[in-house]
Amino acid sequence: MVLSAPIAVIGAGSWGTALALSAAQGGHAVRLWARRAELVEELREGRNEHYLPGMAIPTAIRATSDLREAIDGASLILLAVPSAAVASMCRELRKEGGIGRASVVCVAKGLERGSGRRMSEVMEEELPEASGRRLVLLGPSHAEEVAQRMPTAVILSGGDREHAEEVQTALSTPWLRIYTNDDLIGVEYAGALKNILAIATGICDGIGLGDNTKGALLTRGMAEIARLGVEMGGQRETFFGLAGIGDVITTCLSRHSRNRAFGERVGRGEGTEEALRAVGQVVEGVQTLRTAVELARRHRVEMPISEQVLAVVDGGKDPREAIEELMGRQLKAEGEEGNAARRQR
Repeated sequence: MVLSAPIAVIGAGSWGTALALSAAQGGHAVRLWARRAELVEELREGRNEHYLPGMAIPTAIRATSDLREAIDGASLILLAVPSAAVASMCRELRKEGGIGRASVVCVAKGLERGSGRRMSEVMEEELPEASGRRLVLLGPSHAEEVAQRMPTAVILSGGDREHAEEVQTALSTPWLRIYTNDDLIGVEYAGALKNILAIATGICDGIGLGDNTKGALLTRGMAEIARLGVEMGGQRETFFGLAGIGDVITTCLSRHSRNRAFGERVGRGEGTEEALRAVGQVVEGVQTLRTAVELARRHRVEMPISEQVLAVVDGGKDPREAIEELMGRQLKAEGEEGNAARRQR
C-alpha cells in the first residue's frame, strides 16, 4: 500500500537511510531529516558516504534539516535516532507543532539510560497524543543489507490493530517482510538485550576463542536474557522468534554489527572509550548492558554472562579471567536457574 501522505524518517544514520531507501523503492514519497547541514547536503547530492557508502540516494527522498518540514502532513513518522535521543526527539516533535494523525514507529534497540524505560514507554510519556499509534520496529536487520534489497524479516509491535496493520502493509516490500507481534514488552527487551550477547561474542573473537565457546555463550546467553525479559513481563516465546534468537544470530555473527565490533576491540585489549571511538557510531549495547545488569540485580534475576561482560567493559577485567570464572561456576542441570526463578514466584 502506498500512503497518500509522505513518510518522514527522523535520523539519517545507516538504519534511517536504509528505511528511507526501502520506503522510496516501495513507491512512497519520503522526507529524511538530519540535524547536520553537511549531511543533508550530501544526501541531496545522492549519497551518504559516512553511514551507507556506495549507496545511491534517489530523488524520491527529500533530505532536510528542518524538522517541521519533515513531519508536516506526514502519515507515518519513523524515529531512527539512538535510544538515548528518543525522549528529546519526541519533545522536539511536539515543539514543532506535534505529529498530527501520523503513526510513530521507533526503530531504536535499547533501554533509556538511568530510568531503564523501553522506547514505547518513552513515547507514551513524551507523545501522549499518539495513543494507539505508537509502535516499534525491531528484529534481525542490518541496514547495509536492507539497502541492498536482501531478503529481511522484522517485527512490528505496539499500537492498536488497525494502525499496526496499516504500518505493516505500508512498509512491507518484496525484500522486507514485516510480522506483527502483540508482545510489546518481550519484543523490546529481546531487541535491546541481544546487543549484550553481540558484545560478548566480539570479546570471544578478540581473544581468539572458537566456535565451541560461542555456541555455549549464545545458548546460555539467550537463556539469561529471556529470564530477565520474562521477569519484566515479556513472553518467553518471543525470545525464540525473530526479535530474539533471530536478531541474536544476525547481530552476533555479522561483520556489520557495531556491538560485535566493539566487543572484538575490547577483547584485543582496547579500553572501552578507545573502542567506542574506533567504531565511530553509536554502540547501543554498552548502555543496555549497564541497565540490564542493574535491573537483574534489582529483580534478583541471575545473569552471570552479563555480569562478567560488564566487569570487562566497565571494570577493566581481563576477559580470560571472566571466562574462567564462568566456566568455574557451580555445576548444575540445564534450565535450573529458570526453574528456581519460577519456584520463587
